[in-house]
Amino acid sequence: MKTSKAMVLEAPGRMVMKEFPIPSIGPKEGLLKVEMVGICGSDVGMYRGKATRAPRPYPIIMGHEIFGTVIQIGEEASRRWNIEEGDRTIVEYAFGCGECFYCKQGNYIHCEAMCTYGSMISCKDPPHLWGAYSQYLYLPPRAMVHKVSKTLLPEVGILICAVLGNGIRWLQTLGGLSTGDTVVIQGPGQQGLAGVIIAREAGAKKVIVTGISKDKIRFDLAKTFGADEIIDIEKDDPIQRVKEITEGRMADLVIDVTGNPRGAITAIDLVKKKGTVVLPGLYGMDREIPLVLDKVVYKELRVQGAFSHDFQSVLPAIRLAESGKYPLKKMVTHWFPLEKAEMAIRVAGGEVQGEDPIKVVIVP
Repeated sequence: MKTSKAMVLEAPGRMVMKEFPIPSIGPKEGLLKVEMVGICGSDVGMYRGKATRAPRPYPIIMGHEIFGTVIQIGEEASRRWNIEEGDRTIVEYAFGCGECFYCKQGNYIHCEAMCTYGSMISCKDPPHLWGAYSQYLYLPPRAMVHKVSKTLLPEVGILICAVLGNGIRWLQTLGGLSTGDTVVIQGPGQQGLAGVIIAREAGAKKVIVTGISKDKIRFDLAKTFGADEIIDIEKDDPIQRVKEITEGRMADLVIDVTGNPRGAITAIDLVKKKGTVVLPGLYGMDREIPLVLDKVVYKELRVQGAFSHDFQSVLPAIRLAESGKYPLKKMVTHWFPLEKAEMAIRVAGGEVQGEDPIKVVIVP
């Protein structure tokens, strides 16, 4: 083991396989053998060159939904993470620089240096391995590494951070979801399906999922996970249907995970007075959305942006995944080897005719 193969995004729409030297691991560091990595919607956007919060530092090794086995670890790192060589782990997307204003507050996901896996650190300089579209991943001293059960399926492990962890933080921590609430989840993709599980676990009275006609498989899985009502917006007016379901009150909480600006606009009409709208979708930094802000004012809404997960949401996500309560593996529909990463992204982005993915993964 002297080198690691990795798929490198050299520029939007251009990926190549490269090999990088395995870095030397000091007392505060570690090295992960990647068993599986999930493809996030943001990976698809990155591949397409979608505008984001800062210029991408190409070349980049993408991949931030990470599951693998620790094969090297320094003594201090082992003590700090409570992890030994051979342990299976998941790794959070962000770890932070530790020096900026937000990191010092503990808000490492908002690190000003954008120290995150698979997106904002170039692979051109050592230690190179900053993304999981790779055989190995470098674990710096500030990496957020969590041990999981040795029997946990990789297909479940890759859902912990950037799917379940996101859902817990977005709906509960930021959205304030509580027992007895009515929740509308716009978009039955991987994040919407996770949202159904989190809403059900939080004691929501009614969980309503909206989507389009081609989402039938996702609708069925949403019902399996606990959705009470399904609305096909191509057949029914979602605003009218939610009004009927809630007897005119509308939803306590609406989360839009469609990635479509229309979803943010509709969310304002689906939520009750003094309700909460959570917007974690990345609609594009170069795109303006025409919201009628008077509706926000008159209804006294709380419109909450949401970005990523943190350790406070990942820890309960691990417990939920390990409980086996939900058939989470059913969310994974497509598997690809590392050399087919570009095709995997195209499938995940809906560009391949005849494929209807929910969750696409790469197995290095």
